[in-house]
Amino acid sequence: MLNITLPGLSLKNPVMPASGCFGFGKEFSSLYDLNKLGAIMIKAATPEARFGNETPRVAETPGGMLNAIGLQNPGLLGVIQGELPRLESFDVPIIANVAGSSIEDYMKVAEQISQVPNVAALELNISCPNVKTGGIAFGTDPKMAADLTAAVKRVSSVPVYVKLSPNVTSISEIAIAAEQAGADGLTMINTLLGMRLDLKTGRPVLANKTGGLSGPAIKPVAIRMIHEVSRAVTIPIIGMGGIQSAEDVLEFLYAGASAVAVGTANFVNPFICSEIIDALPEMLSRYGFRHVRECIGRSHEDAPEPDYHRA
Repeated sequence: MLNITLPGLSLKNPVMPASGCFGFGKEFSSLYDLNKLGAIMIKAATPEARFGNETPRVAETPGGMLNAIGLQNPGLLGVIQGELPRLESFDVPIIANVAGSSIEDYMKVAEQISQVPNVAALELNISCPNVKTGGIAFGTDPKMAADLTAAVKRVSSVPVYVKLSPNVTSISEIAIAAEQAGADGLTMINTLLGMRLDLKTGRPVLANKTGGLSGPAIKPVAIRMIHEVSRAVTIPIIGMGGIQSAEDVLEFLYAGASAVAVGTANFVNPFICSEIIDALPEMLSRYGFRHVRECIGRSHEDAPEPDYHRA
Protein backbone atom coordinates (compact mmCIF):
# COMPACT_ATOMS: atom_id res chain seq x y z
CA MET A 1 0.00 0.00 0.00
CA LEU A 2 2.87 2.43 0.73
CA ASN A 3 5.88 1.20 -1.26
CA ILE A 4 7.29 3.40 -4.01
CA THR A 5 10.12 2.71 -6.47
CA LEU A 6 12.20 5.61 -7.77
CA PRO A 7 15.54 5.65 -9.64
CA GLY A 8 18.01 3.97 -7.28
CA LEU A 9 15.49 3.89 -4.44
CA SER A 10 13.20 1.11 -3.28
CA LEU A 11 11.10 2.82 -0.59
CA LYS A 12 8.99 0.96 1.97
CA ASN A 13 6.91 4.11 2.18
CA PRO A 14 7.16 7.60 0.62
CA VAL A 15 8.30 9.43 3.80
CA MET A 16 11.85 10.48 4.64
CA PRO A 17 13.50 13.19 6.73
CA ALA A 18 14.87 16.12 4.71
CA SER A 19 18.58 16.88 4.56
CA GLY A 20 19.77 19.33 7.20
CA CYS A 21 16.84 18.58 9.54
CA PHE A 22 17.87 15.11 10.69
CA GLY A 23 21.65 15.37 10.91
CA PHE A 24 23.01 11.89 10.27
CA GLY A 25 20.23 10.21 12.23
CA LYS A 26 22.25 9.58 15.40
CA GLU A 27 20.01 11.47 17.82
CA PHE A 28 16.80 10.21 16.21
CA SER A 29 17.94 6.56 16.29
CA SER A 30 17.59 6.61 20.07
CA LEU A 31 13.95 7.72 19.77
CA TYR A 32 12.52 5.25 17.22
CA ASP A 33 13.53 2.53 14.78
CA LEU A 34 14.96 4.24 11.68
CA ASN A 35 14.17 1.08 9.66
CA LYS A 36 10.65 2.44 9.58
CA LEU A 37 11.60 5.32 7.26
CA GLY A 38 11.28 5.26 3.49
CA ALA A 39 14.80 6.69 3.17
CA ILE A 40 17.16 9.06 4.96
CA MET A 41 18.50 12.25 3.38
CA ILE A 42 21.66 12.93 5.34
CA LYS A 43 23.17 16.36 5.99
CA ALA A 44 25.23 17.97 3.24
CA ALA A 45 28.85 17.00 2.69
CA THR A 46 31.48 19.37 1.27
CA PRO A 47 35.10 18.47 0.43
CA GLU A 48 36.41 19.98 3.65
CA ALA A 49 34.77 20.33 7.08
CA ARG A 50 32.78 23.53 7.56
CA PHE A 51 31.86 25.35 10.76
CA GLY A 52 29.06 27.18 9.01
CA ASN A 53 27.95 30.78 9.54
CA GLU A 54 28.39 32.82 12.71
CA THR A 55 25.67 32.72 15.35
CA PRO A 56 22.84 33.58 15.81
CA ARG A 57 21.80 31.60 12.76
CA VAL A 58 18.29 30.39 13.63
CA ALA A 59 15.17 32.44 14.36
CA GLU A 60 11.53 31.47 14.82
CA THR A 61 8.89 33.10 12.62
CA PRO A 62 5.09 32.82 12.58
CA GLY A 63 4.42 29.52 10.79
CA GLY A 64 8.04 28.61 10.30
CA MET A 65 11.72 29.04 10.96
CA LEU A 66 14.51 31.14 9.48
CA ASN A 67 17.96 29.55 9.32
CA ALA A 68 21.40 30.43 8.01
CA ILE A 69 23.42 27.43 9.15
CA GLY A 70 25.77 27.62 6.17
CA LEU A 71 26.24 23.91 5.45
CA GLN A 72 28.07 23.02 8.68
CA ASN A 73 29.37 19.47 8.27
CA PRO A 74 32.36 17.27 9.16
CA GLY A 75 33.63 17.17 5.57
CA LEU A 76 33.67 14.39 2.99
CA LEU A 77 35.99 12.05 4.88
CA GLY A 78 34.21 12.74 8.15
CA VAL A 79 30.90 11.71 6.58
CA ILE A 80 32.33 8.65 4.81
CA GLN A 81 34.39 7.36 7.73
CA GLY A 82 32.45 8.68 10.72
CA GLU A 83 28.76 8.86 9.80
CA LEU A 84 27.83 6.50 6.97
CA PRO A 85 29.24 3.29 8.60
CA ARG A 86 26.91 3.77 11.58
CA LEU A 87 23.91 3.88 9.21
CA GLU A 88 24.85 0.50 7.67
CA SER A 89 22.91 -1.27 10.43
CA PHE A 90 19.63 0.14 9.09
CA ASP A 91 17.75 -1.33 6.12
CA VAL A 92 17.02 2.12 4.71
CA PRO A 93 18.38 3.67 1.50
CA ILE A 94 20.59 6.69 2.14
CA ILE A 95 20.44 9.79 -0.04
CA ALA A 96 23.68 11.77 0.34
CA ASN A 97 23.42 15.54 -0.04
CA VAL A 98 26.34 16.90 -2.09
CA ALA A 99 27.52 20.53 -1.86
CA GLY A 100 30.54 22.65 -2.67
CA SER A 101 31.87 25.99 -3.87
CA SER A 102 32.83 24.92 -7.41
CA ILE A 103 32.00 22.24 -9.97
CA GLU A 104 35.21 20.47 -8.98
CA ASP A 105 34.06 20.42 -5.34
CA TYR A 106 30.75 18.83 -6.27
CA MET A 107 32.45 16.26 -8.53
CA LYS A 108 34.94 15.27 -5.82
CA VAL A 109 32.24 14.72 -3.21
CA ALA A 110 29.86 12.99 -5.63
CA GLU A 111 32.48 10.58 -7.00
CA GLN A 112 33.68 9.43 -3.59
CA ILE A 113 30.46 9.38 -1.59
CA SER A 114 28.49 7.63 -4.36
CA GLN A 115 30.85 4.64 -4.01
CA VAL A 116 29.92 4.06 -0.36
CA PRO A 117 27.83 0.83 -0.36
CA ASN A 118 24.84 2.14 1.60
CA VAL A 119 24.48 5.35 -0.46
CA ALA A 120 21.64 4.70 -2.91
CA ALA A 121 21.34 8.14 -4.50
CA LEU A 122 22.71 11.67 -4.38
CA GLU A 123 20.88 14.91 -3.73
CA LEU A 124 22.71 17.67 -5.59
CA ASN A 125 22.40 20.81 -3.47
CA ILE A 126 22.28 23.71 -5.94
CA SER A 127 19.82 25.73 -3.86
CA CYS A 128 21.28 26.58 -0.43
CA PRO A 129 20.64 30.33 0.09
CA ASN A 130 23.03 30.63 3.04
CA VAL A 131 26.51 30.24 1.53
CA LYS A 132 28.55 32.91 -0.28
CA THR A 133 29.86 30.61 -3.03
CA GLY A 134 28.26 27.62 -4.75
CA GLY A 135 24.81 26.64 -3.49
CA ILE A 136 22.07 28.84 -4.89
CA ALA A 137 24.41 30.41 -7.47
CA PHE A 138 24.18 27.12 -9.41
CA GLY A 139 20.43 26.84 -8.91
CA THR A 140 19.33 30.18 -10.33
CA ASP A 141 20.96 29.92 -13.77
CA PRO A 142 19.71 27.16 -16.11
CA LYS A 143 23.05 26.74 -17.88
CA MET A 144 25.03 26.53 -14.64
CA ALA A 145 22.49 24.06 -13.24
CA ALA A 146 22.78 21.93 -16.37
CA ASP A 147 26.58 22.06 -16.46
CA LEU A 148 26.85 21.04 -12.82
CA THR A 149 24.27 18.26 -13.17
CA ALA A 150 26.04 16.83 -16.22
CA ALA A 151 29.44 16.99 -14.51
CA VAL A 152 28.17 15.17 -11.40
CA LYS A 153 26.35 12.58 -13.49
CA ARG A 154 29.65 11.72 -15.21
CA VAL A 155 31.33 10.76 -11.95
CA SER A 156 28.45 9.45 -9.82
CA SER A 157 27.92 5.72 -9.36
CA VAL A 158 24.29 6.21 -8.25
CA PRO A 159 21.25 8.20 -9.50
CA VAL A 160 21.35 11.97 -9.00
CA TYR A 161 18.42 14.05 -7.69
CA VAL A 162 18.77 17.82 -8.11
CA LYS A 163 17.45 20.00 -5.26
CA LEU A 164 15.73 23.09 -6.66
CA SER A 165 15.47 26.57 -5.20
CA PRO A 166 12.17 28.48 -5.05
CA ASN A 167 14.13 31.75 -5.22
CA VAL A 168 13.91 32.00 -9.02
CA THR A 169 11.60 33.57 -11.58
CA SER A 170 10.83 30.23 -13.29
CA ILE A 171 11.53 27.04 -11.36
CA SER A 172 10.33 24.98 -14.35
CA GLU A 173 13.13 26.43 -16.47
CA ILE A 174 15.73 25.17 -13.97
CA ALA A 175 13.95 21.81 -13.66
CA ILE A 176 13.94 21.27 -17.43
CA ALA A 177 17.63 22.20 -17.64
CA ALA A 178 18.47 19.65 -14.93
CA GLU A 179 16.41 16.93 -16.63
CA GLN A 180 18.02 17.56 -20.02
CA ALA A 181 21.46 17.37 -18.36
CA GLY A 182 20.68 13.87 -17.10
CA ALA A 183 19.14 14.32 -13.64
CA ASP A 184 17.34 11.17 -12.49
CA GLY A 185 14.93 13.09 -10.27
CA LEU A 186 14.27 16.36 -8.47
CA THR A 187 13.83 17.33 -4.84
CA MET A 188 11.92 20.52 -4.10
CA ILE A 189 11.61 23.01 -2.65
CA ASN A 190 14.53 24.38 -0.66
CA THR A 191 13.92 27.36 1.64
CA LEU A 192 12.71 30.83 0.64
CA LEU A 193 15.14 33.68 1.27
CA GLY A 194 13.95 35.86 4.17
CA MET A 195 14.98 38.23 6.96
CA ARG A 196 13.91 39.23 10.50
CA LEU A 197 14.85 42.44 12.32
CA ASP A 198 15.43 43.00 16.05
CA LEU A 199 12.88 45.54 17.36
CA LYS A 200 15.34 47.09 19.86
CA THR A 201 18.28 47.59 17.52
CA GLY A 202 16.67 47.59 14.08
CA ARG A 203 19.43 45.20 12.99
CA PRO A 204 18.99 41.77 11.39
CA VAL A 205 18.39 38.98 13.92
CA LEU A 206 20.65 36.55 12.03
CA ALA A 207 24.40 37.18 11.91
CA ASN A 208 24.20 36.30 8.20
CA LYS A 209 21.46 38.96 7.86
CA THR A 210 19.33 36.76 5.59
CA GLY A 211 18.31 33.14 5.97
CA GLY A 212 16.08 30.45 4.50
CA LEU A 213 12.43 30.33 5.55
CA SER A 214 11.01 26.83 6.07
CA GLY A 215 8.00 25.27 7.81
CA PRO A 216 4.24 25.34 7.19
CA ALA A 217 4.35 28.96 5.96
CA ILE A 218 5.97 27.83 2.69
CA LYS A 219 3.73 24.81 2.01
CA PRO A 220 1.42 26.58 -0.48
CA VAL A 221 4.46 27.79 -2.42
CA ALA A 222 5.89 24.26 -2.53
CA ILE A 223 2.56 22.78 -3.66
CA ARG A 224 2.25 25.32 -6.46
CA MET A 225 5.82 24.75 -7.67
CA ILE A 226 5.58 20.94 -7.59
CA HIS A 227 2.29 21.11 -9.50
CA GLU A 228 3.98 23.32 -12.10
CA VAL A 229 7.24 21.38 -12.42
CA SER A 230 5.59 17.96 -12.53
CA ARG A 231 3.83 19.14 -15.69
CA ALA A 232 7.11 20.29 -17.24
CA VAL A 233 9.36 17.22 -16.65
CA THR A 234 9.05 13.43 -16.78
CA ILE A 235 11.48 12.59 -13.96
CA PRO A 236 10.13 11.96 -10.44
CA ILE A 237 9.94 14.60 -7.71
CA ILE A 238 10.56 14.21 -3.97
CA GLY A 239 8.51 17.05 -2.49
CA MET A 240 9.17 19.04 0.68
CA GLY A 241 8.16 22.32 2.28
CA GLY A 242 6.17 22.51 5.51
CA ILE A 243 4.93 18.92 5.75
CA GLN A 244 3.50 18.17 9.23
CA SER A 245 0.88 15.45 8.74
CA ALA A 246 -0.33 12.56 6.59
CA GLU A 247 -2.84 14.98 5.06
CA ASP A 248 0.04 17.22 3.99
CA VAL A 249 1.71 14.21 2.36
CA LEU A 250 -1.46 13.53 0.37
CA GLU A 251 -1.53 17.13 -0.85
CA PHE A 252 2.09 16.89 -2.06
CA LEU A 253 1.32 13.61 -3.86
CA TYR A 254 -1.72 15.18 -5.48
CA ALA A 255 0.52 18.02 -6.67
CA GLY A 256 2.80 15.55 -8.46
CA ALA A 257 5.42 14.42 -5.93
CA SER A 258 6.21 10.69 -5.85
CA ALA A 259 7.63 10.81 -2.31
CA VAL A 260 8.11 13.47 0.35
CA ALA A 261 10.69 14.74 2.82
CA VAL A 262 9.84 16.18 6.23
CA GLY A 263 12.05 19.05 7.39
CA THR A 264 11.33 21.68 10.03
CA ALA A 265 8.63 19.59 11.74
CA ASN A 266 11.41 17.30 13.05
CA PHE A 267 12.54 20.15 15.31
CA VAL A 268 9.05 20.55 16.77
CA ASN A 269 8.26 16.84 17.11
CA PRO A 270 11.17 14.40 16.64
CA PHE A 271 8.68 11.53 16.16
CA ILE A 272 6.89 13.26 13.27
CA CYS A 273 8.16 11.02 10.44
CA SER A 274 7.23 7.87 12.35
CA GLU A 275 3.77 9.26 13.23
CA ILE A 276 3.06 10.29 9.63
CA ILE A 277 4.02 6.81 8.35
CA ASP A 278 1.68 5.23 10.93
CA ALA A 279 -1.17 7.53 9.86
CA LEU A 280 -0.82 7.04 6.12
CA PRO A 281 -2.71 3.73 5.61
CA GLU A 282 -5.87 4.92 7.40
CA MET A 283 -5.79 8.25 5.60
CA LEU A 284 -5.40 6.61 2.18
CA SER A 285 -8.32 4.29 2.93
CA ARG A 286 -10.42 7.25 4.11
CA TYR A 287 -10.07 8.87 0.69
CA GLY A 288 -10.60 5.63 -1.25
CA PHE A 289 -7.05 4.81 -2.31
CA ARG A 290 -5.69 1.25 -2.34
CA HIS A 291 -2.08 2.32 -2.96
CA VAL A 292 -0.12 5.51 -2.51
CA ARG A 293 0.74 5.50 -6.23
CA GLU A 294 -2.90 6.26 -7.06
CA CYS A 295 -2.57 9.68 -5.41
CA ILE A 296 0.32 11.00 -7.49
CA GLY A 297 -0.60 13.88 -9.80
CA ARG A 298 -4.31 14.00 -8.95
CA SER A 299 -4.25 17.79 -9.20
CA HIS A 300 -3.56 17.66 -12.91
CA GLU A 301 -6.45 18.33 -15.22
CA ASP A 302 -6.06 15.06 -17.13
CA ALA A 303 -5.81 12.89 -13.99
CA PRO A 304 -8.67 10.40 -13.50
CA GLU A 305 -11.40 11.41 -11.11
CA PRO A 306 -10.94 9.86 -7.65
CA ASP A 307 -13.42 7.25 -6.52
CA TYR A 308 -14.17 8.15 -2.93
CA HIS A 309 -16.61 5.25 -2.52
CA ARG A 310 -14.10 2.55 -3.41
CA ALA A 311 -12.71 1.95 0.09
